[in-house]
Amino acid sequence: MAMALAQHRESSSDSSINKHLDGGKYVRYTAEQVEALERVYAECPKPSSLRRQQLIRECPILSNIEPKQIKVWFQNRRCREKQKKESSRLQTVNRKLTAMNKLLMEENDRLQKQVSQLVCENGYMKQQLHTVNVSSFSLNLFVCFSSIHIKELSPSVCMYSNECCEFCYGVGRLLSIAEETLAEFLSKATGTAVDWVQMPGMKPGPDSVGIFTISQSCSGVAARACGLVSLEPMKIAEILKDRPSWSRDCRNLEVFTMFPAGNGGTIELVYAQTFAPTTLAPARDFWTLRYTTTLENGSLVVCERSLSGSGAGPSAAAAAQFVRAEVLPSGYLIRPCEGGGSIIHIVDHLNLEAWSVPEVLRPLYESSKVIAQKMTIAALRYIRQIAQETSGEVVYSLGRQPAVLRTFSQRLSRGFNDAINGFNDDGWSIMNCDGTEDVIIAINSSKSFSSTSNPANALSFLGGVLCAKASMLLQNIAPAVLVRFLREHRSEWADFNVDAYCAASLKAGTNAYPGMRPTRFTGSQIIMPLGHTIEHEELLEVIRLEGHSFVQEDAFVSRDIHLLQICSGIDENAVGACSELVFAPIDEMFPDDAPLLPSGFRVIPLDSKSDSLTTNRTLDLTSSLEVGPATNHAAGDTSSCRNTRSVLTIAFQFPFESNLRDNVATMARQYVRSVISSVQRVAIAISPSGLNPAVGSKLSPGSPEALTLAHWICRSYRRVASFLLLMWRFLFFLLSYHLGAELLRSESLGGDSILKNLWQHPDAILCCSLKSQPVFIFANQAGLDMLETTLVALQDITLDKLFDESGRKALCSDFGKLMQQGYACLPAGICMSTMGRHVSYEQAFSWKVLEVDESTVHCLAFSFVNWSFV
Repeated sequence: MAMALAQHRESSSDSSINKHLDGGKYVRYTAEQVEALERVYAECPKPSSLRRQQLIRECPILSNIEPKQIKVWFQNRRCREKQKKESSRLQTVNRKLTAMNKLLMEENDRLQKQVSQLVCENGYMKQQLHTVNVSSFSLNLFVCFSSIHIKELSPSVCMYSNECCEFCYGVGRLLSIAEETLAEFLSKATGTAVDWVQMPGMKPGPDSVGIFTISQSCSGVAARACGLVSLEPMKIAEILKDRPSWSRDCRNLEVFTMFPAGNGGTIELVYAQTFAPTTLAPARDFWTLRYTTTLENGSLVVCERSLSGSGAGPSAAAAAQFVRAEVLPSGYLIRPCEGGGSIIHIVDHLNLEAWSVPEVLRPLYESSKVIAQKMTIAALRYIRQIAQETSGEVVYSLGRQPAVLRTFSQRLSRGFNDAINGFNDDGWSIMNCDGTEDVIIAINSSKSFSSTSNPANALSFLGGVLCAKASMLLQNIAPAVLVRFLREHRSEWADFNVDAYCAASLKAGTNAYPGMRPTRFTGSQIIMPLGHTIEHEELLEVIRLEGHSFVQEDAFVSRDIHLLQICSGIDENAVGACSELVFAPIDEMFPDDAPLLPSGFRVIPLDSKSDSLTTNRTLDLTSSLEVGPATNHAAGDTSSCRNTRSVLTIAFQFPFESNLRDNVATMARQYVRSVISSVQRVAIAISPSGLNPAVGSKLSPGSPEALTLAHWICRSYRRVASFLLLMWRFLFFLLSYHLGAELLRSESLGGDSILKNLWQHPDAILCCSLKSQPVFIFANQAGLDMLETTLVALQDITLDKLFDESGRKALCSDFGKLMQQGYACLPAGICMSTMGRHVSYEQAFSWKVLEVDESTVHCLAFSFVNWSFV
């Protein structure tokens, strides 16, 4: 009996164990259960224990599943999604590397052909040296026959200025020119027709946009780009042929004639106009033949070249403000890529007639780097931007679609270019200009603010728009540094009342000038990012300026101003790129068809920058400079902008009513002169040749110097780590591994090396104040990238907005320990960027940053290890 009872107990025990193991090891979910869990996962990938219990209570179909098993299901689901994303990413990287390897092999083949050609030419020249007399005679004979041959084949000059070139050349001749253009373009795109050299600062690699080269010695200026784009060839050709949609310098493009070619292609006669970059130069126009065809290997080609005859195309009256420039054989070679996407070769080869501009501006028209930045690189970046938007990789804030925000950027750039050029056929005319004024006043009484999508937004009551513009030469100043300073220190040059006037005038039914109430600008400038391009070369953002009225009865009325702004060219290492800051007042409701009146600055470098001078700065100096004689520059960086020149163009637009035109013109001229004076003072202050460049710069009002704060952060960390070494060597090893040994050894570094190491550290390091509502006062480059913000906008982010619910609970539970012991280790979690994206991190460390006396806590430092966007 006892033996039977023991066997029964053992059997029931084994059955319970097996049942428990089966239940914990594997659970079969029905389709309804999986669907319910997937719905919850879409809302919250990492639910808390309370949320899981609530899920079981709310879903009867999950009542037979234990909370622990549901927790395992969510863990597995997150793991599968992470593996899927990683697999997709690796496939994309592999495809990109394969295409890049193919491009590099083709480039290597081209260089080998070029070497062989040079060797043959060298041998030929050596042979000619031995037979001087015979070679001289042969050479003269060759030149004679070549000149005759060229004269026979070259197209005759158009004798009929008002007729289409099709009648001068004939269809057969145009077909011949198209085939010649195709052959010459292909020899430039994949052959040795042009001696290409690597574009300075644009190194090829798996993370680069493409391979960029420029011409070393050829007629005109030429640039070339090769890259991989995840779009079909026909789509790419359609985008590139619509040049006004992607080229900010293209004013107009019109196809006059189009007819089919014999091989299935098309020939178009195209007239295009481009904006002038500054008020000191005339605009350019082009009269070209564009040939679109498909090669035998399936590649799609769009090539283009200028046609002879300066009077060809539209009437001379329409092109009176333009200088006819020449397009040498250029175009796009688009090859379909295995696995999807296309490999594209872009060639731009121009003769911009540099003789027509002042000598100081000729580098703009004789530099291949400028053409590469404005046309070639811009085209490839735009296509990649469209590809990422199509795939859903681009995320923007404020609920705006990427295409809508891109349209706003294009409208701002186009409106600013229109103000700088002031074409007569757009209604612009110069007001009372005798040639001696430093500020040019142009008036456009026919300026339309009507909206095609919403006619109710038309501002028909306005008398017109007035533009005050000027250009000047700057010495020894980096354009990127100047524009970044102007962006983040608006109060140093802008008048809040003028901004308020423009903003109020653009609101239907109001005009602020006659009875404009005096308003005080509080100095608060809040930058709200909207989006950016794939390489952050252009930022789109909304600026909110806070103001308060001096009048007591209006004290509680909001006087805030909103500006839509784009900032581009803030990378100092981008050779040949111009820097721009363009803004326009908008309504706080920010409608998609809001009327825009752009104003701003454009700084164009006139001198080429050598590779040895393209050094990285240790900090975003635009956020740390103060106007005045005391500025700071990174060690070794002062030579990067010494002995350089750039041209600054300023254009401000003001709406007016007819009876107030003269008053607004006087105000605009005085205001622009005051802005010019402020910009000159800023340029002197941040120039390496300033009065006292040795004094350190401030990060922001109320914070210590950047270098001092870096010392405090590193010393406080080292103090905590040394203390942990005595108590827990393994934890010290983890801290050393994650934060990096260079942070621990920072005391032995001198000069700006501490700040440089901290700024370039791979982990996101943030400093938070100890106020009642803690805000961030500093972040390194990784921290700014993680939060998707700037140093100025960083000061508007509070600590509670950074973490999610679980992160805030972990921080609250460890905050007492942090303040008592001086450090805390937070588990892995998820935080939020300013643009609403989730950021995951493996671990976070926090420690108190002590001041010099090591008894006063200045702030709290956070380090997020191995962070990435979810």
